[in-house]
Amino acid sequence: MATVTVSQLADTLKQHLNLSAPGVKETTPQQPDIEYHPDRVKWEARTAHRLAADPSLPSTPLPAGFPKKLESPLVWEGSDWKDEKEWVYALTPSDLDEIAGALKHFRGLDKPLGLVSQATFPLPTLGPVLAGIARELHSGRGFSVLRGIPVAAYTREEVFIIYAGVSSYVGNLRAVQDGSTGGVLAHIKDLSAVYDARAIGAPAYTTDKQVFHTDAGDIISLLALETAAEGGVSKISSSWRVYNHLAEHRPDLIETLSQPWPYDTFGGDPPYKSHPLLGYLHDRLIIQYARRSFTGFQGLPRSAGIPPISEAQAEALDTLHFLAEKYALSLDFQKGDIQYVNNLSVFHARDGFRDDKEHTRHLVRLWLRNEELAWTIPAYLDPNWQRLYYSLDAEKQTFALEPEIRNGSKGGAKY
Repeated sequence: MATVTVSQLADTLKQHLNLSAPGVKETTPQQPDIEYHPDRVKWEARTAHRLAADPSLPSTPLPAGFPKKLESPLVWEGSDWKDEKEWVYALTPSDLDEIAGALKHFRGLDKPLGLVSQATFPLPTLGPVLAGIARELHSGRGFSVLRGIPVAAYTREEVFIIYAGVSSYVGNLRAVQDGSTGGVLAHIKDLSAVYDARAIGAPAYTTDKQVFHTDAGDIISLLALETAAEGGVSKISSSWRVYNHLAEHRPDLIETLSQPWPYDTFGGDPPYKSHPLLGYLHDRLIIQYARRSFTGFQGLPRSAGIPPISEAQAEALDTLHFLAEKYALSLDFQKGDIQYVNNLSVFHARDGFRDDKEHTRHLVRLWLRNEELAWTIPAYLDPNWQRLYYSLDAEKQTFALEPEIRNGSKGGAKY
């Protein structure tokens, strides 16, 4: 096999991306040639070009206060896990009886769905198990799966009551995911047969692969109502393991990630927001970002007239994805499973998939916060946390029973 040199990779990058030679200044900053779906050839070429232009990059000091290495159960690789029993709790018949009793109790209260809580959905035996899952998310490996919700045995509304009730023991607060409706539950389903491609601005509503990213908030929770006919594998990866790799080999990219980035609001006011992807606070690494905020997706291309990301930021984005992929764990996500992930320290992704008449992949999502165990949030994220978790009274929360595109993911959406 022929050996590809650094200079050849750099030439490839310049051909692909029309980069100027080292030392030649661009008159107007341009958005790098980078798309939602990462291109390994472009990433490797961009890396080679940047290292050739500045060989001192791997010797860049880490940002002040950032550690040389993270030591924690949150640092793991997919290959570290051998048996899913380590992270899966299978509901027992007595657990399911207790859940059925809690559902009956809540129904008898005749309260809005937004008032589902530990107080209104009593789980005296299962509750402590769920509290253990919450502790595992915050101070253990950062993920767990609850298996065996009998979704076919209940109406759609009853399933959502159960989902919210069980999840209230993992995180007592539910985030608003659609401010226009008060929606706290989002559907993740291919809607490309229902909506024109121009109306879809996020891969959650397609069969496309979703690249590694985080959502918003402390905990992401997903319930599988149905799985795909083929594909759609759910993947997670430790951002703390990725950090350790970068700290050892490319500390300059940690510097890049810790500086403000221009997040596209896709027609919002302001048109973009600036804050880091990465923060380190109280001995905890916190990462929050979605790649489409910097590249756009389908019906929501990156907005014109806002600052482009830099070549360093483009390299950092791709590096996060490909390292997360390297260290990822694939989960056997089954119908009736609830997946809980620490959204501050664990990336998630999914493979592309194919549906058929019998199997149509359909997940529903909650964003949760456990006020007792919650990590301290960097100041630059606090306004969003206030909006997510503290801007809407519980009785005004809504749960969309049928799939819909949330406002922030509609093509041309204002939010």
